[in-house]
Amino acid sequence: MAKSPKKFDGAPMIIAMKGHPGSGKSTLAHSIASSLRLPLIDKDDVRDSTVPLQHLPTPTSPSLLNDLSYHAIWQITSTQLRLGLSVVVDSPLSRRAHLDSLIRVADSAGGAQLVVVECKPSDEAEWRRRLERRSGSSHKPATWRDLEKLLEGYGGCTEYDLGDVPKMVVDTTAPVGCEEICSGVLEFIAFHGGPSMDYRQSSNEIWPRVRDP
Repeated sequence: MAKSPKKFDGAPMIIAMKGHPGSGKSTLAHSIASSLRLPLIDKDDVRDSTVPLQHLPTPTSPSLLNDLSYHAIWQITSTQLRLGLSVVVDSPLSRRAHLDSLIRVADSAGGAQLVVVECKPSDEAEWRRRLERRSGSSHKPATWRDLEKLLEGYGGCTEYDLGDVPKMVVDTTAPVGCEEICSGVLEFIAFHGGPSMDYRQSSNEIWPRVRDP
């Protein structure tokens, strides 16, 4: 039997993005946040600000800075939830431990809701094109081979069971309009009791400003 949609009761929600670099998750995250007028918490914003620490006379290891960036966005997310605000959290969410951290953040905020939107491009050629043409940071893969090395290092740990956390998988290279992808995600969020709006109108207004050139 199909589940009935949950009515939005005002409880804040974490809308957590998941996906590999270049998969389109940040573009989609921006559209979701803009459409629903929610704070967007981007791990890359924090990680980018730590890059100078890698170039000190005694540099800080990239892995430690990566962990620090995750801890920072969890703390910022917690603060927003305590204010009663739903948030969009943009990170790879590449390990089950990252999801467990978000579950704890949601629970500590009095039982905030949590959903995951995973970006999985099926068209590898288009995914590669997007990855290699974007402006990169020193901590991001700049070439397809860089991405392959990153995924090899994960050793399959990115494919984990989310348990009871609702998840929507999005093919960001599907032959449909960007507005349709965003609208489908907003329907998913509303179905699970998150904030909603006249998403068709808003996504048409917002998406052209955030889509890839």
